[in-house]
Amino acid sequence: MHLIATQVDDSLERMCEKLAAERERPQHAMDAYFYRSHLVYERELDHLVFKSWLYALHSSEIPEKGDYQLVDIGEDSIIVVRGDDGEIRAMHNICRHRGAQVCEAATGNKRTFVCPYHGWVYNLDGSLKAARETHVMPNFDTAVHGLKPVRCVEYMGLVFINCDPNAADFLGPLENIREPLGAYDLANAKVAHRQTYKIDANWKLVLENYLECYHCATSHRAYAKLHTFKDLHEKVAPIVEALLERSDDVTGVPGMSKQYTKIYRDAEGFGACVHTMRYGLYEGNVTGSRDGQPVAPLMGNIRDYDGGAGDYQMGPLTFMLNYPDHCVLYRFLPRSLTETDVELVWFVRGDAEEGKDYNREDVVWLWDHTTQEDEYIILRNNAGVNSRFFEPGPYHPEFEATLQKFVGWYLHHLEEASHA
Repeated sequence: MHLIATQVDDSLERMCEKLAAERERPQHAMDAYFYRSHLVYERELDHLVFKSWLYALHSSEIPEKGDYQLVDIGEDSIIVVRGDDGEIRAMHNICRHRGAQVCEAATGNKRTFVCPYHGWVYNLDGSLKAARETHVMPNFDTAVHGLKPVRCVEYMGLVFINCDPNAADFLGPLENIREPLGAYDLANAKVAHRQTYKIDANWKLVLENYLECYHCATSHRAYAKLHTFKDLHEKVAPIVEALLERSDDVTGVPGMSKQYTKIYRDAEGFGACVHTMRYGLYEGNVTGSRDGQPVAPLMGNIRDYDGGAGDYQMGPLTFMLNYPDHCVLYRFLPRSLTETDVELVWFVRGDAEEGKDYNREDVVWLWDHTTQEDEYIILRNNAGVNSRFFEPGPYHPEFEATLQKFVGWYLHHLEEASHA
């Protein structure tokens, strides 16, 4: 854990004062207070993170009845499990008796969930199966003491969760990216590798880094050699426009070049961000690899390389960068005021065989390398932001445009939460 000098004189009044000050200074980075306040962090979890749609896992990772994985957010743990009926469900990992976690291992297979403390037994759907000696307790009702459910949906094999019982619809908004995302046949894709990077910095600093490419040219040399996203649009417009003109025909996928963006305050529902766009790779490069050349078989029903990559967002904290031969998913989860889990998942074609059709190290190299570079600059950013002498500077209007959308959403709903 990275220790910082947190706000020792914090209060709701102070938070409101800081929010008011942000309104007077638009288009600037946020004050250090928002990265150091325990009060702010708890409000973020309650009113933003736990009410948003978050990626949990790929359905292929829990193929059999009783297979489960835990998703840890802050101090909370959520079980995602395939039930006896084959359906995937999610529930809080908290016994309804005295609160002990009923599941400890991060992954596994269970016939039931048994609390290690007093032995209460839960079915895979979360319902209470047995509670010892409760026959002597008048009016005890097993039906109302099941594990608390968490909203759960599956879209093209991607499983998302939301802890808000009244969460906004997510499947409807996701339909707006069906054509381009469907090209990769993610429902039948294979997880080639999955890795969690634990970064000792506030979750917003980690997410903010992902949401802008102002740093790409200077911090990510390998990425920058391949992707036009690191340059101003005015410099790469001919490359991108040519890509968009040929993309549908070359890939054989109608709608591959589709652009759609409704994120953060413009999203159809709270925490239900959806975005897609396609952008170009520099000439001679066809995928995101060490040398820009193919590392796996073409995914889904993609017919050929078009010299582009698909950029996606699903929810406030989940993103994908999809190349014709592999896809990379990013998920950001806060674990404490000063710790963030960044999970990367690499997908390849479902019938591809490691060692024959692809080499895992080649598939993983670029974004593993880039994420390690990100960690380096985030930690430096974290150290500077937590200085008492930090003074926020102006955002870049193009490179940091998406970042500004996040900050606007964040401050708006944090202010709403201050009156809750």
